[in-house]
Amino acid sequence: LSWFSGPPLMEHLETVDVEVGVDLEHFRMPVQMVQRPNLDFRGFAGTVSSGVIRPGDEVISLPSGVSSVVDRIVTYDGDLDVAGPGRAITITLADEIDISRGDLLVKKGSKPLRSHDIDAMIVWMSESEMEPGRQYLLQSANGLSNADITSIRHRVDVNTMDKQAASSLQLNDIAFCSLSSDRELLFDTYSENRHTGSFILVDRLTNATVAAGMITGAASGWDRAPETTLTRQISEITAGERSIRFGQQPCTVLLTGLTAAGKSTLATALERELFDRGKVSIRLDGENVRMGISRDLGFTAQERSENLRRVSEVARLANNQGIIAIAALVAPNHDVRQRSRDLIGDGFVEIFVDTPIEVCRERDPSGLYEAADRGEIPLFPGVSATYERPADADLRVDTSVQSVDECVSEILRLLGERGFLRG
Repeated sequence: LSWFSGPPLMEHLETVDVEVGVDLEHFRMPVQMVQRPNLDFRGFAGTVSSGVIRPGDEVISLPSGVSSVVDRIVTYDGDLDVAGPGRAITITLADEIDISRGDLLVKKGSKPLRSHDIDAMIVWMSESEMEPGRQYLLQSANGLSNADITSIRHRVDVNTMDKQAASSLQLNDIAFCSLSSDRELLFDTYSENRHTGSFILVDRLTNATVAAGMITGAASGWDRAPETTLTRQISEITAGERSIRFGQQPCTVLLTGLTAAGKSTLATALERELFDRGKVSIRLDGENVRMGISRDLGFTAQERSENLRRVSEVARLANNQGIIAIAALVAPNHDVRQRSRDLIGDGFVEIFVDTPIEVCRERDPSGLYEAADRGEIPLFPGVSATYERPADADLRVDTSVQSVDECVSEILRLLGERGFLRG
């Protein structure tokens, strides 16, 4: 290899800094043992996965949610003033609270994700074929649970990195899968915390490790089937009867665009114009939704996807009652918007509020763009995360050059042309 002048691979592997990316902010400590040698001492032993802890810090025990204050950090060599990642310690608390092996100690304000259903990249390590639906033991940082692989989203070709459809996995296959556990899992994404974001699958009969996984987030609700015991209830009022009563055909109008593009302003004006025309509509504003049905969601890609799924389901229920739904959301991901379109069907109307980011920055009343520039808001579309511009929106408007009335008029014209404004 006379053409190669770089260092040997082995030298790189031996000198690579394995501590890069250690999280010192979000404290996580899975409880591995409860120590009670006598009536005067009760400690919780474990290894700090991430973050730092000091006496006096408030911690929360999950899944119970009970909190207390750290009294001492005990080690074989004596008490510590501070403990960080990789340190084996025993924590004593100021209060007598019920904590068991497998519980997770975290700091207030930095809780992990919680779900029975997760998405993960897994590598299959068994010569026995993986079959979706078969139950395995899932061993993670916070204990053991029964779990099954509910679906294989795609397999990865390791040579080309292409995504391939798959119904099962063979030895050394790598795939993106959805899993369901009978016990609520406490976890972070693997990219944020490799200790609380990883797991192994164990064969229940042989106790052999058959797979290792890296969690990408809570499983998408788009692909989760309803419980088989549920039956959809059909209304005795037909769609035709509702159309005659309301003088309209139901549809869902999704206004998507950057923060401060004018989505909420247009949604409010459109709602008013429809009302003045005698139409029946419901406005699903992103901020209002996050104060209610999505108050438990953050702003990761997975949580934004789940937010749009919930809004889409509400919009579909409204459409089934003959009502026009108006949703104003950033909705930055093209594939997720397509999932919404697929869910709603022919009544889906996508409006791209294509206001230039420079104008959005000038309008921003809360200083969100400036905060994102400073790194205070991660995953902010247009700054620290991608906003995927719709290439096939049903209508494009620009509030920097068009008035609100002009934009609303264009939306109404489109709805009229498609027959949604007549009974």
